[in-house]
Amino acid sequence: MSLLSVRNLSHTYPNGYKALDDISFSVEPGEFLVIIGLSGSGKSTLLRCLNRLIEPTHGTITMNGQDVTHVSDAALRSHRAGIGMIFQHFNLIPRHSVVKNVLYGTLGSTPTLASILGRFSSEQHQRAMEALDVVGIAEKADVRADALSGGQQQRVAIARALMQNPNLLLADEPVASLDPATSHSVMDYLERINKDLGTTVICNLHFLSLVRRYATRVIALKGGRMVFDGQPIEITDAWFRTIYGEEAMEVEIR
Repeated sequence: MSLLSVRNLSHTYPNGYKALDDISFSVEPGEFLVIIGLSGSGKSTLLRCLNRLIEPTHGTITMNGQDVTHVSDAALRSHRAGIGMIFQHFNLIPRHSVVKNVLYGTLGSTPTLASILGRFSSEQHQRAMEALDVVGIAEKADVRADALSGGQQQRVAIARALMQNPNLLLADEPVASLDPATSHSVMDYLERINKDLGTTVICNLHFLSLVRRYATRVIALKGGRMVFDGQPIEITDAWFRTIYGEEAMEVEIR
């Protein structure tokens, strides 16, 4: 059974803009799937449909054999609990410590009163430190989040997502706000989580040099439609022009 199955997925925003148009694909456990395409091609909308931050207009999303396309309430919370999400702009609370930001990844499974008061168990604290160790930043546990570099903040965001013990980790342009040297560092940790922990990763990226280095499979979107599904090595110059346009030039991150 596939971990995730998407069939004929479409999404139209209230203003009439069709961001996704009849998308179908499956994801097997342990894949590192990268989604590429121009800005506005539908990459972020697709990830937000997968974790149900937005409601698909048409089609189905099946996770572990369960149709989650239109679930709500407890079923929706259960679906989201199994999916970690990493955003481009980190979404940390700047004045709070690194470890506290990581602990906030448990809010979905923490009793309401305890979460309001910020009371976390010793077991949760231990897990938070283990997650920080996975991303190589445990020594910064008591430092304020806003005292860290961009790359360090993104690693904190990854550790926070790991607190959910996710079956699936979604990363929406995780290195877009980082300098080239830091980008590989963050991607290395995502790769480690994929290979060492066995977590399935779906990641939106712009740079093909990163795609070729980290992806086990690539999907390309153009104008909301899927135009490519294959291996990174199959993205030739002709495919690059098909995906990004005849005038596009590839920029490499070393």
